[in-house]
Amino acid sequence: MTRLVRNHSHWGSFFAEVEDGRVVGVRPFERDPDPSPLIEAIPAAVHSKTRVAQPVVREGWLKNGPASREGRGREPFVPVSWDRALDLIAGELSRVKRDHGHAAIMAGSQGWGSAGIFHEPRPQLRRFMGIFGGYVDQVSNYSFGTALVFLPHVVGNAQCCTGPLTSWSSIARHGRLMVMFGGANPKNMQVTKGGMGVHAIGHSLAELARGGVEVVNISPIRDDGPDAVAPEWISIRPGTDTAMLLALTHTLITEGRHDQEFLARYCTGFERVQSYVMGEADGQPKDADWAAAITGVSAETIRTLARRMAANRTMISASWSLQRADHGEQPYWAVLLLASCLGQIGLPGGGFGFGYGSASGIAEPPPAFRTPGMEAAPNPLNRSIPAARISQCLLHPGEPYDFNGRRSNYPDIRLVYWAGGNPFHHHQDTNQLRAAFRRPETIIVHEPCGPRRRGTLTSCCRRRRRWKEMTSARRSVIRSLSPWKRRSSRSVRRAMIIRSSPRCRSALVARKRLLKGATRWRGCGISITVGATVCAPTLRRYRISTGSGLTVIWKFRKALTNMSCSTNFVPIRMRIS
Repeated sequence: MTRLVRNHSHWGSFFAEVEDGRVVGVRPFERDPDPSPLIEAIPAAVHSKTRVAQPVVREGWLKNGPASREGRGREPFVPVSWDRALDLIAGELSRVKRDHGHAAIMAGSQGWGSAGIFHEPRPQLRRFMGIFGGYVDQVSNYSFGTALVFLPHVVGNAQCCTGPLTSWSSIARHGRLMVMFGGANPKNMQVTKGGMGVHAIGHSLAELARGGVEVVNISPIRDDGPDAVAPEWISIRPGTDTAMLLALTHTLITEGRHDQEFLARYCTGFERVQSYVMGEADGQPKDADWAAAITGVSAETIRTLARRMAANRTMISASWSLQRADHGEQPYWAVLLLASCLGQIGLPGGGFGFGYGSASGIAEPPPAFRTPGMEAAPNPLNRSIPAARISQCLLHPGEPYDFNGRRSNYPDIRLVYWAGGNPFHHHQDTNQLRAAFRRPETIIVHEPCGPRRRGTLTSCCRRRRRWKEMTSARRSVIRSLSPWKRRSSRSVRRAMIIRSSPRCRSALVARKRLLKGATRWRGCGISITVGATVCAPTLRRYRISTGSGLTVIWKFRKALTNMSCSTNFVPIRMRIS
């Protein structure tokens, strides 16, 4: 008999279908008009073979204790009982506290973890470590860390990034133009930290379209603009948004379209930035012709857009992704400058906002009441490091660093306690982070899943040995297929044909027609996984298996055509010499 259990996830609310203690399916929340298909993966995730069934300890640590750091990342993990695991953790926390103090324990634990009020791991860990006596926390985040630090110095707080922003419905009722730097891809709005009861973005975008609001998507990727509003696409060179924003501002100033009364009454420092934009400071006016050479957007397109923005009630949006870079504050600062010159900040449907399309709920009306939450425990140590400085902290204890106008010194971390996240999925320069995580004496992780090897956690070590045993020719082929090398699908195929064996080439030639519908490959659409199949056109994926067990997947914007097969999956076994 199937039992329905109401549950919640970052992708939305759902009912779990439970039979004999196993989750066999899911049903969407009955009041969700547009449930995310991501919830359909929950049964497989719950009963995945990658699930960690019981506590495990690295073999070297179990034998030699904290002195066994050199084996980290190489040694297998050994299952232990819950009682022993708890004793080991309690003993190690007490030892580090006694020998090195609370400042030697890092427990900030960036990450989403589980959805819900009670089961959110980070507050639970902070509460536990606060009661324990203190720990080194982490401030800011990876999603919009630059904005969190920068915006309060300019606009007073970070609400224009964290939300709530001007609602979609307000823009639909009062706005006439919405200019999106970085777009607002609807797929991002299937998810929000802690989850949502209703996916309302479909209704919001439909309301925007019915209201006649023109939408301009300024992004290297056309699909970043939501199809529901039929956006105009301006293709811009990645990383050049600031130049275009300055050129838009220059056009407003030179044509006298900027709101001088607003700038004089509500802004400070415009004279200084005006001198820079007009070229008085360095001899280079930041005009549309200057920006065209940098951005790849024609000067006339920039001037025309500036005039449209001045003639209509305009909302300027910038995605969180724009500030995830060196000098990431610059595009946001330029958005603030442009919005101030338009003088529409505070007017219904106008102004600016950061994060439209970056997550669900950020531009929805705020809830009628605040949801309950776990009571926080203070951190008696009151010490933290920036989230993006974990590697530097672990590698260079005691060294000074500057952050948000203050100079501090990195603590000497001996123990890392992480729950509900994975820094290797977030952090920049993963190789440096890998080296940094070799330094702590002990690392404690709460993680539901691990590398798959028939119920154990040894596969990553075995894969590393297999990689070392490969010939240089085999390694070069695998590297050529790396998703971090941004190649077009044509250049990837060429690399495979040049470096692979005749047998591999013949297989490619035989299935060349499968690639006829391919369009330009995008870096976000390629990944490495295990398998040996070519998927049907309905899945819009093409898989090629190699002798090493790796598989390369391309996702195309259009379904693959001319595929003659009787089933959805056609096995292709290939070898690399």
